[in-house]
Amino acid sequence: MSKSNTQETAYLKLIFQNIAMANVGDASGIQPSATAGSLYIALYTSDPTDADTGTEANYTGYARVGVVRSVAGWTVSGNTVTNAETITFPISTGGTNLITHFGIRTASTGGDLIGSGTATNITFTSGDTPKYNIGDITITED
Repeated sequence: MSKSNTQETAYLKLIFQNIAMANVGDASGIQPSATAGSLYIALYTSDPTDADTGTEANYTGYARVGVVRSVAGWTVSGNTVTNAETITFPISTGGTNLITHFGIRTASTGGDLIGSGTATNITFTSGDTPKYNIGDITITED
């Protein structure tokens, strides 16, 4: 079963922008969180897959980066969501990683994988600072 275009957009706005998803259940629909919180961008050296089995980056200094669940953090257009702010990871102070994918997670460590995508294959070595410019991260709901 595929979602309607309206429901794809509403779902993405609920998850990424913390905006109520109207017309589900009662008249008020699915309400946003009282505290929006953040989603966390993770870097991967292999495809995280739908089963969440990828290998996360492990260069020295690496940490996931939080992006607030709001219109300041994410842009939703139709069935697509992109990052609305530049996402800068901690500088690599040692080790080397070939980044092939990104993931969007629910926590700074552990948590659930919400979605993932292919990244341009980039090797990060000591002294490098990985970052995604506005619009570089794209997730499509279908």
